[in-house]
Amino acid sequence: MSDLTIEIDSGVAVLTLNRPERRNAFTSAMGRALGQAYRELDADDSVRVLVLTGAGSAFCAGADLGGGADTFEKPESTTFSASPVNPAPFELRKPVIAAVNGHAIGIGMTLAMQADIRIVAADARYAIPQVRLGVLPDAMSHWTVSRVAGMAVAADILLSGRKFDGNEACRLGLASRALPAEEVLPAALEQARDIAVNVAPMSAALCKRLLWDTAVRGYQPSRVAELETELHLRVMGSPDAAEGVRAMLEHRAPVWSTRLSEEWKDLPES
Repeated sequence: MSDLTIEIDSGVAVLTLNRPERRNAFTSAMGRALGQAYRELDADDSVRVLVLTGAGSAFCAGADLGGGADTFEKPESTTFSASPVNPAPFELRKPVIAAVNGHAIGIGMTLAMQADIRIVAADARYAIPQVRLGVLPDAMSHWTVSRVAGMAVAADILLSGRKFDGNEACRLGLASRALPAEEVLPAALEQARDIAVNVAPMSAALCKRLLWDTAVRGYQPSRVAELETELHLRVMGSPDAAEGVRAMLEHRAPVWSTRLSEEWKDLPES
């Protein structure tokens, strides 16, 4: 996994796109490694939160254009997918924070849009410029961008392929915070560690799944109310529900006992 490094500390896994000499330009090998890492970390009960970032000064400069004009030649293989990372971060049970520490172009930006939370470098350049290269935006960005920031923003960004900085990304609703580049990863780690310590694993997993399922399936408020009730009944009376209250009253960090690997049950589909 030379194109991707993984470090785990205190419940937080940091996944680093690791081709700094190429500004972490995306390759198929990187995509496979990222998908494998997502699967393994989501199954690891010791990991509570994932942080995705890039080595060096860039997050990801987009697809590797080393093939020149042939970069986007039609592949001979029938296994080609415009969504080369499987599963996507929003399909995981654990929160994923994109620490977008520098330029994120093309698939670099579309992969970041699959995360739950994005913190970006204020002065970096961002774009989803595939339409300017004769192809299309990828990694389900026609869905993620419109769900995260709205149809008007999606049309603006995807149809024009224009560049914007981190401050504009926040104004558009594409990111939650824009910071100096050197502060992006520390801020993401601070938020990740807070979640890892203070948020019950099952609560985080169910909350995330309900958020994304509501976006995917277009649930009406009445259905969301039903699911919130059902999920409350799953966790009420559990050891973690009691522990969360005790820890708050005793002004200490909670000690969670839930194991997603053993106790997880997906949400009903209808």
